[in-house]
Amino acid sequence: MSSEYAQLVASLTPEAIQQKWPEITPLKQISGIPRSAGSDTSSTQSSTQDTELFDGHDEEQIRLMEELCIILDYDDHPLGAGTKKLCHIMENINQGLLHRAFSVFLFNESGKLLLQQRADEKITFPAMWTNTCCSHPLCVPLELGIDVKSGAKDVNSLDVAVQGAKVAAQRKLDHELGIPLQDVPIENFTYLTRIHYKSASGDEQTSKWGEHEIDYILILRTKDDITINANYNEVKDYKYVSADELKEMFNDENLVFTPWFKLICQTFLFKWWSNLDNLQQFKDDEIHRLLRNKQNKQNKINL
Repeated sequence: MSSEYAQLVASLTPEAIQQKWPEITPLKQISGIPRSAGSDTSSTQSSTQDTELFDGHDEEQIRLMEELCIILDYDDHPLGAGTKKLCHIMENINQGLLHRAFSVFLFNESGKLLLQQRADEKITFPAMWTNTCCSHPLCVPLELGIDVKSGAKDVNSLDVAVQGAKVAAQRKLDHELGIPLQDVPIENFTYLTRIHYKSASGDEQTSKWGEHEIDYILILRTKDDITINANYNEVKDYKYVSADELKEMFNDENLVFTPWFKLICQTFLFKWWSNLDNLQQFKDDEIHRLLRNKQNKQNKINL
């Protein structure tokens, strides 16, 4: 990604974002549990676009594209709700549309990392190996971090946003891997940092889909015997690996990895892995801008 793109994203004001994508529901209008922004799917133009975008894709994965993600400005301030479809269309990404995500790295008592291989049915990055769970907080109060009981109301507070990401992570670990909530209590998640990256799902020049996210990094320590009951519409395979085993996987040309996982491995993961009992030293309030000119299409990375 060129510096011009980063400047474009930074230059987009909330007013400009709303004007460019009027189907975004402003944050002040969010209440209850919204599922989809009606204006995004009601027009003939949208219906035609949907036919082209979703041709040949799995019905359940298409349905999940109605979920509402948290639209952000460059500084990670929530602006409103936009469908997962809106956020992942490459044309919108290239114009600077940005949303919130999280990535969970689950380590068992033996210090092994749980990986998953994304299902073939996934619309973005199908069949790729990645970290334990990668998804998006929904634009609903609890996953924005707003909790009536605690009195948390400032959606621009990092602590509030982190709490929302943890709630979302718990939900998706259950949805994707069938890990029950009692095996992954909120208090066991450790937030470390945020990364900002952009990547096409497939070829940079022709892909219809991609990611452009500020990604909250969550480390989770669990027992060795947690329950896993994978949803095979989401997860094709999963396995626990040691650091050395993961490095061997990266050297296997037959395996393909998600771009965000490769970025995190290249910049942070192995330092964290060596210090699982002392992770607080790595915690920061920064947004690490891992914006690259091109995807690294080879699995082998400098570790």
